[in-house]
Amino acid sequence: MLGKLRPLEDGRCELRFERGLAHAQEKVWRAITDPAQLRAWFVEILDYDRCRLDFAEGTELTFVPKPEHDLPTGQGRTTRIDPPRLLEYTWDAEVLRWELEADGPDACRLIFTNIVADRELAIAVASGWHAGLDQLAAFLDGRPVEQVDLAGLQAEYQDVLG
Repeated sequence: MLGKLRPLEDGRCELRFERGLAHAQEKVWRAITDPAQLRAWFVEILDYDRCRLDFAEGTELTFVPKPEHDLPTGQGRTTRIDPPRLLEYTWDAEVLRWELEADGPDACRLIFTNIVADRELAIAVASGWHAGLDQLAAFLDGRPVEQVDLAGLQAEYQDVLG
């Protein structure tokens, strides 16, 4: 299911994804908060040995890219946390919000929201977040991640959101 884009009153844009996951809320919570599990599915350009991803209210976060990517280190802060239901943090100027709603004992619904500066950036990052959420589902299921046609997915997002 494709993400949805909504302009915000302050000029930024909200990119929102919803996924039903056949896993308990607590298991998904660990996958989105434990750095050891994040390295298996979250942003592949990060050097998890050098990142600081200790999620607690108000903590400073550091997103260090792998040297071969020649990108600047990102900074953030945990702005809201309510285990195992809500995690919100900043990554530079962006906001990432993870909401988990139990759907019985062995399933939950994930709502991921990324707030970015503008529509163009939202469209540019949509395919990456889409693929990342697919990787999360594969990780939780214990199955290999299928190769994603990112260019095709990006074109689809451009058509739908552009």
